[in-house]
Amino acid sequence: MIAKNLRRLGCLGFAIAALLGANAHAQEEEKVLNVYNWSDYIAEETLKNFEKETGIKVRYDIFDNNEIVHAKLVAGKTGYDIVVPSSYWAKLQADGGLLRKIDKSLIPNYKNLDPEMQAQLAKLDPGNEYMVNWLWGFTTVGINVDKVKAALGSMPMPENAWDLVFKPEYISKLKSCGVSFLDSATEVVPAALHYLGKPAYSKSLSDYAAVPALLKSIRPSVTLFSSSGYINDMANGSICLALGWSGDINIARQRAIDGKTGQKIEALIPKTGGIIFMDTMVIPADASHPGNAHKFINYILRPEIHASLTNKVFYANPNKESKKFIKPEVVNNPSVFLSDADMKRMAAPDAINNDVRRQMTRMYTSFKTGL
Repeated sequence: MIAKNLRRLGCLGFAIAALLGANAHAQEEEKVLNVYNWSDYIAEETLKNFEKETGIKVRYDIFDNNEIVHAKLVAGKTGYDIVVPSSYWAKLQADGGLLRKIDKSLIPNYKNLDPEMQAQLAKLDPGNEYMVNWLWGFTTVGINVDKVKAALGSMPMPENAWDLVFKPEYISKLKSCGVSFLDSATEVVPAALHYLGKPAYSKSLSDYAAVPALLKSIRPSVTLFSSSGYINDMANGSICLALGWSGDINIARQRAIDGKTGQKIEALIPKTGGIIFMDTMVIPADASHPGNAHKFINYILRPEIHASLTNKVFYANPNKESKKFIKPEVVNNPSVFLSDADMKRMAAPDAINNDVRRQMTRMYTSFKTGL
C-alpha cells in the first residue's frame, strides 16, 4: 500500500512539474511582435527603439480604414498581437469575443493615462478592460486656404466649416481644385448625420432618412475617395478641400512647409464641432505573443514615447505626463489639443450595432458609386 501511494505521489509530482514547465514555456514567447496600425501613425524611431530595448522584432503592417481591420478579426487567425481600431469598432470586437482582456498588472505605465480620457473610453469599454488609448483626434474639414478662397471668388467663407463639404453651392465651386472624402462608411455617414443635427452614431434608423439625399446632392463635386493618400494630395496642392482627420490634415500642412510647396493647409474646427475618435491598442483573442503585446503597450505609455507620436503625427495623446515633451507649436495648436469650448461641441464616439453598420455601408456604397 505504501509503495502504491508513493507511486501515486510520484505521478502527481510529475504532472505538477509538467504543468509548471508548460506554463514557464508559455511565458517564454519568441521575440516577435506583429502590429497592425493605421498609415502615417507612428514616429520614425518608435519601433527601432523598442526593438533595441527588448530584443523583440516588430513586424508592422498598415491599414487605412476600420472596416478592413474588423473583417480580418472576424475571419480570425490574423497573426497580429496588437491592432489599433477606433473605439466604437473595438467595442463591437470586444462584445464579439474577438479581443483578449488587458492585464494591467503587466503595464506599470498605465498610471500615466488621463482619468478623464479613461472615463470617456469606459463608456464603450466598461472598466477599461480591452482598450488602451493610442491617440485621439476628430473628423473635420481641411482646406488649402488660398485655393479655396480663389475658387469661392466673391462668395464668403461659411460660418460653419461643414457647409464647405455638405452644401452644394459651396462644394460645387471647389470641385475645380479637387475635393477628397474619406473612403469609409463609418466616417462619412456620421459626419452627414452630425451636419443634419442628428446623433453622429444614431441607433434610430429613421434618423438616416435624409442622409441619401444630402450625399447625392454633393456627389458630382467629389473628385477623390481616400483615407491616406489625401495627405500628400493636400501637401502638393492636388486637392483643395478634404473631409478628413485632424492629424492627417496637419501632417499635410507640415509636409507643405517642409517641402516648401507654397500650399497653406489648415484643419478647421467647425462651429458645430467635429466628430471625436479614439484609436485604441487592443490584443486579438488569438494573439500568439500577448506578453510582448503588453510590453509594447507599456512602452508606448511612457510620457516621452507618447509625446513623440504626437510630435510626429499631430494627434493628441491620452498621456497626462506627456505634455512637457511635446513641441510648443504642437501643444499650442488648437486643432491638436482642443480648447474646453471646442471639446464640448464635438460629437463623441458611440457604439454601433450591426444593423446600423449595414445601413451606413449601404448608404456610403450608393454615394461612392453614384447610384
